[in-house]
Amino acid sequence: MQITFYKYEGTGNDFVMIDNRLNTFPKKNLKLIEKLCDRRFGIGADGLILLENDSATNFRMVYYNSDGNESSMCGNGGRCLVAFAKSLNVIENEATFIATDGLHNATILENGNVSLQMKDVEELKIENDYVFLNTGSPHHVMMVDDLENQDVKTIGAKIRYSDLYGKAGSNVNFVKQRTKNHFALRTYERGVEDETLSCGTGATAVAIAMNAIDKTNSHTIKLDVEGGRLEVSFDKVDDRYINVFLKGPATFVFKGEIEI
Repeated sequence: MQITFYKYEGTGNDFVMIDNRLNTFPKKNLKLIEKLCDRRFGIGADGLILLENDSATNFRMVYYNSDGNESSMCGNGGRCLVAFAKSLNVIENEATFIATDGLHNATILENGNVSLQMKDVEELKIENDYVFLNTGSPHHVMMVDDLENQDVKTIGAKIRYSDLYGKAGSNVNFVKQRTKNHFALRTYERGVEDETLSCGTGATAVAIAMNAIDKTNSHTIKLDVEGGRLEVSFDKVDDRYINVFLKGPATFVFKGEIEI
């Protein structure tokens, strides 16, 4: 069986995209998904995303990590999927779609960037040396002095597999402040089990966490990731974060066919 795939990236967070509106992709074959994401024996990506029909919205997002397992929400993947949907003429410049964490609205901006509405955040766990919150995926956020030389993979894995988060684990973000509304971060992603060049739900988590611990009073925050720059904006009502938007590029890389 031959399938057509599309490769997209959002600030270096890359994805294999497949149009599965005809339900022809064998999505229960997790070994196949893992192989397609493999950078040596497959196409190579941080994850694989299926675009599927949905009766109530423009489309459904089904997301798999590179280990082959279906996963929680991926912010950069969601933005890339919106760009992919436009290329397929499923949408024009606005979209509503369903993902594992619920309903999302998105807009393709004039500069080609994609603005994606993320889930509201109503609970944060604030400790002395970290913040934990869920932005569609769980995130451990910690500030560090030497971000550039941080051993993200080793330390991230240690926290991800610690008793703190049990079997499910957590993504881990290392953060350094640049200015009052500008931060840099590096992220260890569960499911990829390594550092990625960018993580959309991680950037969202960092922006909200930095506001929650009074590192910034801004509601629009710039975030430098290893693969570029993202922007997160939100409204704060009491201790709730609503109208959360993740903005950044979503770029087509190439199209191909592969025998499976």
